[in-house]
Amino acid sequence: MVKRINNKDSEIKNDLFVIANNEKINVAVKLILAIEKISFQNQEKQELTAKLIIAEKEIAHQNKEKDKRASELLIANKELAFQNLEKEKRATELIIANKKLITQNLEKEKRAAELILANKNLVFQNQEKEKRAAELIIANKELAFQNQEKEKRAAELIIANKNLEYQNQEKEKRAIELLNAISELNIAEEYQKEYIIGLEKLMFMTSHKLRQPVTNILGISFLLDQSSNSKEEIKDYLEYIKQSAITLDTYTTELTFFIHALKEKEKNCL
Repeated sequence: MVKRINNKDSEIKNDLFVIANNEKINVAVKLILAIEKISFQNQEKQELTAKLIIAEKEIAHQNKEKDKRASELLIANKELAFQNLEKEKRATELIIANKKLITQNLEKEKRAAELILANKNLVFQNQEKEKRAAELIIANKELAFQNQEKEKRAAELIIANKNLEYQNQEKEKRAIELLNAISELNIAEEYQKEYIIGLEKLMFMTSHKLRQPVTNILGISFLLDQSSNSKEEIKDYLEYIKQSAITLDTYTTELTFFIHALKEKEKNCL
């Protein structure tokens, strides 16, 4: 009788020992899985940080290019203002030349009137005719010189107008290039922000949604390795694995669609 009691106690102790070892193994498995999950998340965090640093450097470079284009536009505006001042100066000179030419024409008409009077009095004033004729020759020479100066100034004005027109065209071209550069930079910045948000969402889906069913399958697989599992337990474990696999397939499909949408957005932005 005592021997049977001792055997029964021994069996109970063995059962308790097996149960304790199973619990200890389960805790160890969960601890290993948790450590692997933390390590994976840290690695994903480091990769995301490196991508963010690269994105910030690219944005800083684009901002420098934007500032450079703005400086070029300021220089072009200053040059155009100087050219406008030169144009106004030339216009003022032309106005003065025209006024002088009008005065000279009036003088010419006056001299012509004097010549007419001299011709009428030619019979009586031969000496005055010779004098006035000499004055007329000098006036004609001066008028010819003034006409040459007028033509020269007119040619200079035409060249100045052509130069100003060319410079205005260059200014408009530079302004359009600057606006296009600013527009492209804004589009690149918006795409960069959306791309970073997409990467963060992708990391979340990978580290949380996909990792959960994988962890469940690994844990259940470990439990299936135990020889003490009954048929009902094995059936339940297989059902759990099936559900986790279905969940994993669903999350994988979602991840595929998300990556495809991200690539399409990238094509549209580029």
